Amino acid sequence: MDVVRDVANIWLREMEPTLTRYLIFTVGLWLLLWVWLGPWLKARKIREQTPPGRQLVTELLFSLRSMAIFATGGVVMAFMFRAGLYPLGELANGWGPLWFGVSIVAGVIGLDAWFYWTHRLMHDPRLFRRFHRRHHRSNNPSPFTAYSFDVGEALLLFGFVIVWPMVFPMPWSAMQWVMLYQIVTNTLLHSGYELMPARRDGRPMLDFIVTTTHHDLHHAQAGWNYAAWFTWWDRWMGTEHPEYHARYARAAWRPFAPKAAPVPAE
Repeated sequence: MDVVRDVANIWLREMEPTLTRYLIFTVGLWLLLWVWLGPWLKARKIREQTPPGRQLVTELLFSLRSMAIFATGGVVMAFMFRAGLYPLGELANGWGPLWFGVSIVAGVIGLDAWFYWTHRLMHDPRLFRRFHRRHHRSNNPSPFTAYSFDVGEALLLFGFVIVWPMVFPMPWSAMQWVMLYQIVTNTLLHSGYELMPARRDGRPMLDFIVTTTHHDLHHAQAGWNYAAWFTWWDRWMGTEHPEYHARYARAAWRPFAPKAAPVPAE
Protein backbone atom coordinates (compact mmCIF):
# COMPACT_ATOMS: atom_id res chain seq x y z
CA MET A 1 0.00 0.00 0.00
CA ASP A 2 2.89 2.38 0.70
CA VAL A 3 4.17 1.90 -2.86
CA VAL A 4 0.72 2.58 -4.31
CA ARG A 5 0.35 5.69 -2.19
CA ASP A 6 3.82 6.83 -3.21
CA VAL A 7 3.05 6.35 -6.91
CA ALA A 8 -0.27 8.20 -6.56
CA ASN A 9 1.38 11.13 -4.78
CA ILE A 10 4.11 11.41 -7.43
CA TRP A 11 1.54 11.19 -10.24
CA LEU A 12 -0.56 13.97 -8.74
CA ARG A 13 2.54 16.09 -8.13
CA GLU A 14 3.51 15.69 -11.79
CA MET A 15 -0.01 16.19 -13.15
CA GLU A 16 -0.81 19.43 -11.33
CA PRO A 17 1.75 21.79 -12.94
CA THR A 18 1.28 20.23 -16.39
CA LEU A 19 -2.49 20.64 -16.25
CA THR A 20 -2.20 24.14 -14.80
CA ARG A 21 0.15 25.33 -17.55
CA TYR A 22 -2.03 23.82 -20.25
CA LEU A 23 -5.28 25.34 -19.00
CA ILE A 24 -3.79 28.78 -18.34
CA PHE A 25 -2.29 29.14 -21.78
CA THR A 26 -4.83 27.32 -23.93
CA VAL A 27 -7.94 28.79 -22.32
CA GLY A 28 -6.26 32.15 -21.85
CA LEU A 29 -5.09 32.38 -25.46
CA TRP A 30 -8.46 31.20 -26.76
CA LEU A 31 -10.25 33.87 -24.75
CA LEU A 32 -7.77 36.58 -25.69
CA LEU A 33 -7.53 35.96 -29.44
CA TRP A 34 -10.75 34.21 -30.35
CA VAL A 35 -13.20 36.00 -28.06
CA TRP A 36 -11.95 39.36 -26.81
CA LEU A 37 -9.61 40.55 -29.57
CA GLY A 38 -11.05 38.55 -32.46
CA PRO A 39 -12.95 41.47 -34.05
CA TRP A 40 -9.76 43.61 -34.05
CA LEU A 41 -7.46 40.87 -35.30
CA LYS A 42 -9.34 39.76 -38.41
CA ALA A 43 -6.43 40.77 -40.64
CA ARG A 44 -4.11 38.52 -38.61
CA LYS A 45 -6.38 35.45 -38.84
CA ILE A 46 -4.75 32.82 -41.05
CA ARG A 47 -7.92 31.02 -42.17
CA GLU A 48 -11.39 32.36 -42.69
CA GLN A 49 -13.10 29.36 -41.11
CA THR A 50 -13.15 28.81 -37.35
CA PRO A 51 -13.05 25.25 -35.93
CA PRO A 52 -16.40 24.06 -34.50
CA GLY A 53 -16.97 23.74 -30.78
CA ARG A 54 -17.07 19.95 -31.02
CA GLN A 55 -13.45 19.96 -32.22
CA LEU A 56 -12.34 22.07 -29.25
CA VAL A 57 -13.97 19.72 -26.74
CA THR A 58 -12.46 16.67 -28.44
CA GLU A 59 -9.01 18.25 -28.44
CA LEU A 60 -9.32 19.09 -24.74
CA LEU A 61 -10.24 15.50 -23.87
CA PHE A 62 -7.34 14.02 -25.84
CA SER A 63 -5.02 16.62 -24.31
CA LEU A 64 -6.08 15.49 -20.84
CA ARG A 65 -5.12 11.94 -21.81
CA SER A 66 -1.73 13.16 -23.06
CA MET A 67 -1.09 14.97 -19.79
CA ALA A 68 -2.00 11.83 -17.85
CA ILE A 69 0.66 10.03 -19.89
CA PHE A 70 3.18 12.78 -19.12
CA ALA A 71 2.43 12.44 -15.39
CA THR A 72 2.89 8.67 -15.61
CA GLY A 73 6.25 9.30 -17.28
CA GLY A 74 7.11 11.53 -14.35
CA VAL A 75 6.48 8.61 -11.99
CA VAL A 76 8.86 6.46 -14.04
CA MET A 77 11.50 9.22 -13.86
CA ALA A 78 11.13 9.48 -10.09
CA PHE A 79 11.97 5.81 -9.68
CA MET A 80 14.81 6.09 -12.20
CA PHE A 81 16.20 8.95 -10.11
CA ARG A 82 16.01 6.82 -6.96
CA ALA A 83 17.90 4.11 -8.82
CA GLY A 84 20.74 6.55 -9.49
CA LEU A 85 20.19 6.89 -13.24
CA TYR A 86 20.38 10.70 -13.23
CA PRO A 87 23.79 11.59 -11.75
CA LEU A 88 24.29 14.54 -14.15
CA GLY A 89 21.31 16.40 -12.70
CA GLU A 90 22.67 16.17 -9.19
CA LEU A 91 26.05 17.39 -10.46
CA ALA A 92 24.53 20.37 -12.32
CA ASN A 93 22.54 21.48 -9.28
CA GLY A 94 25.73 22.91 -7.83
CA TRP A 95 26.91 24.83 -10.91
CA GLY A 96 25.12 28.07 -10.14
CA PRO A 97 22.57 30.34 -11.86
CA LEU A 98 24.60 30.91 -15.05
CA TRP A 99 24.62 27.21 -15.85
CA PHE A 100 20.95 27.05 -14.92
CA GLY A 101 20.20 29.55 -17.72
CA VAL A 102 22.54 27.82 -20.15
CA SER A 103 20.85 24.48 -19.49
CA ILE A 104 17.42 25.95 -20.26
CA VAL A 105 18.63 27.31 -23.62
CA ALA A 106 20.34 24.00 -24.38
CA GLY A 107 17.19 22.13 -23.41
CA VAL A 108 15.03 24.19 -25.78
CA ILE A 109 17.49 23.65 -28.65
CA GLY A 110 17.69 19.94 -27.85
CA LEU A 111 13.90 19.65 -27.70
CA ASP A 112 13.64 21.38 -31.07
CA ALA A 113 15.93 18.79 -32.69
CA TRP A 114 14.15 15.92 -30.90
CA PHE A 115 10.77 17.16 -32.08
CA TYR A 116 11.81 17.70 -35.69
CA TRP A 117 13.19 14.20 -36.15
CA THR A 118 10.54 12.33 -34.18
CA HIS A 119 7.89 14.37 -36.03
CA ARG A 120 9.32 13.34 -39.39
CA LEU A 121 9.45 9.74 -38.17
CA MET A 122 5.77 9.83 -37.21
CA HIS A 123 4.91 10.94 -40.73
CA ASP A 124 6.26 7.69 -42.11
CA PRO A 125 3.15 5.98 -43.57
CA ARG A 126 3.88 2.87 -41.50
CA LEU A 127 3.67 4.89 -38.25
CA PHE A 128 1.35 7.78 -39.01
CA ARG A 129 -1.99 6.08 -38.22
CA ARG A 130 -0.83 4.84 -34.83
CA PHE A 131 1.31 7.76 -33.70
CA HIS A 132 0.16 11.01 -35.29
CA ARG A 133 -3.24 10.80 -36.96
CA ARG A 134 -5.11 12.20 -33.95
CA HIS A 135 -3.16 15.45 -34.08
CA HIS A 136 -3.82 15.89 -37.79
CA ARG A 137 -7.54 15.40 -37.39
CA SER A 138 -7.28 19.05 -36.37
CA ASN A 139 -6.75 20.19 -39.94
CA ASN A 140 -7.72 23.69 -38.85
CA PRO A 141 -6.04 23.84 -35.41
CA SER A 142 -7.02 25.71 -32.27
CA PRO A 143 -5.11 26.48 -29.05
CA PHE A 144 -6.52 23.24 -27.61
CA THR A 145 -4.74 21.23 -30.34
CA ALA A 146 -1.45 21.67 -28.49
CA TYR A 147 -1.58 18.30 -26.68
CA SER A 148 -4.22 16.52 -28.78
CA PHE A 149 -2.05 13.45 -29.40
CA ASP A 150 -2.24 9.75 -29.97
CA VAL A 151 -0.70 7.71 -27.16
CA GLY A 152 2.46 7.05 -29.19
CA GLU A 153 3.03 10.73 -29.89
CA ALA A 154 2.59 11.67 -26.23
CA LEU A 155 5.16 9.02 -25.27
CA LEU A 156 7.61 10.26 -27.91
CA LEU A 157 7.32 13.87 -26.77
CA PHE A 158 7.83 12.95 -23.12
CA GLY A 159 10.73 10.73 -24.14
CA PHE A 160 12.83 13.87 -24.43
CA VAL A 161 12.17 14.73 -20.77
CA ILE A 162 13.36 11.25 -19.78
CA VAL A 163 16.42 11.05 -22.03
CA TRP A 164 17.85 14.59 -22.01
CA PRO A 165 18.84 14.74 -18.30
CA MET A 166 20.62 11.40 -18.76
CA VAL A 167 22.99 12.84 -21.40
CA PHE A 168 23.13 16.55 -20.49
CA PRO A 169 23.87 18.02 -17.03
CA MET A 170 20.65 19.93 -16.38
CA PRO A 171 19.49 21.04 -12.92
CA TRP A 172 16.22 19.33 -12.13
CA SER A 173 14.07 22.45 -11.92
CA ALA A 174 15.41 23.75 -15.27
CA MET A 175 13.34 21.21 -17.21
CA GLN A 176 10.17 22.84 -15.87
CA TRP A 177 11.18 26.06 -17.65
CA VAL A 178 11.80 24.18 -20.89
CA MET A 179 8.32 22.66 -20.62
CA LEU A 180 6.85 26.08 -19.87
CA TYR A 181 8.46 27.45 -23.03
CA GLN A 182 7.16 24.43 -24.92
CA ILE A 183 3.50 24.82 -23.94
CA VAL A 184 3.46 28.62 -24.42
CA THR A 185 4.91 28.44 -27.94
CA ASN A 186 3.02 25.25 -28.80
CA THR A 187 -0.26 26.98 -27.98
CA LEU A 188 0.70 30.02 -30.05
CA LEU A 189 1.59 27.81 -33.04
CA HIS A 190 -1.95 26.43 -33.03
CA SER A 191 -3.69 29.72 -32.27
CA GLY A 192 -4.83 30.49 -35.83
CA TYR A 193 -3.55 34.08 -35.67
CA GLU A 194 -0.23 35.37 -36.98
CA LEU A 195 1.27 37.52 -34.24
CA MET A 196 4.91 37.67 -35.36
CA PRO A 197 5.48 41.17 -36.86
CA ALA A 198 7.13 41.40 -40.28
CA ARG A 199 10.12 43.32 -41.51
CA ARG A 200 9.84 45.85 -44.32
CA ASP A 201 10.37 43.08 -46.89
CA GLY A 202 7.50 41.02 -45.49
CA ARG A 203 9.62 38.31 -43.85
CA PRO A 204 9.20 37.50 -40.14
CA MET A 205 10.98 39.85 -37.77
CA LEU A 206 12.68 36.80 -36.21
CA ASP A 207 12.89 34.48 -39.21
CA PHE A 208 14.65 31.71 -37.30
CA ILE A 209 11.57 31.22 -35.10
CA VAL A 210 8.67 29.10 -36.33
CA THR A 211 5.57 31.27 -36.78
CA THR A 212 1.93 30.30 -36.53
CA THR A 213 1.68 30.44 -40.33
CA HIS A 214 4.64 28.08 -40.61
CA HIS A 215 3.01 25.42 -38.43
CA ASP A 216 -0.49 26.06 -39.77
CA LEU A 217 0.83 25.13 -43.21
CA HIS A 218 1.93 21.78 -41.79
CA HIS A 219 -1.60 21.07 -40.62
CA ALA A 220 -2.94 22.05 -44.05
CA GLN A 221 -0.26 20.23 -46.10
CA ALA A 222 1.40 17.65 -43.91
CA GLY A 223 4.48 16.97 -46.02
CA TRP A 224 6.15 20.25 -45.03
CA ASN A 225 7.25 22.28 -42.01
CA TYR A 226 8.02 19.63 -39.40
CA ALA A 227 9.78 22.02 -37.01
CA ALA A 228 8.02 23.41 -33.96
CA TRP A 229 10.32 26.08 -32.52
CA PHE A 230 13.13 27.00 -34.90
CA THR A 231 13.19 26.98 -38.70
CA TRP A 232 16.77 25.66 -38.95
CA TRP A 233 16.06 21.97 -39.47
CA ASP A 234 13.38 22.54 -42.11
CA ARG A 235 15.77 24.77 -44.07
CA TRP A 236 18.75 22.49 -43.68
CA MET A 237 16.73 19.45 -44.71
CA GLY A 238 14.72 21.14 -47.48
CA THR A 239 11.35 20.51 -45.84
CA GLU A 240 10.13 24.09 -45.49
CA HIS A 241 7.04 24.84 -47.57
CA PRO A 242 8.09 26.77 -50.71
CA GLU A 243 5.19 29.22 -50.28
CA TYR A 244 5.77 29.81 -46.57
CA HIS A 245 7.01 33.41 -46.75
CA ALA A 246 4.33 34.41 -49.24
CA ARG A 247 1.61 32.91 -47.03
CA TYR A 248 3.09 34.54 -43.96
CA ALA A 249 3.17 37.98 -45.61
CA ARG A 250 -0.59 37.81 -46.27
CA ALA A 251 -1.46 37.77 -42.58
CA ALA A 252 1.53 39.49 -40.98
CA TRP A 253 1.59 43.01 -39.60
CA ARG A 254 4.33 45.18 -41.14
CA PRO A 255 4.98 47.94 -38.61
CA PHE A 256 7.91 49.35 -40.58
CA ALA A 257 6.50 49.08 -44.10
CA PRO A 258 6.28 52.35 -46.01
CA LYS A 259 2.85 53.90 -46.07
CA ALA A 260 1.01 53.93 -49.36
CA ALA A 261 1.15 57.26 -51.17
CA PRO A 262 -2.15 59.15 -51.07
CA VAL A 263 -4.20 59.09 -54.25
CA PRO A 264 -4.28 62.63 -55.73
CA ALA A 265 -7.68 64.26 -56.04
CA GLU A 266 -8.98 64.73 -59.58
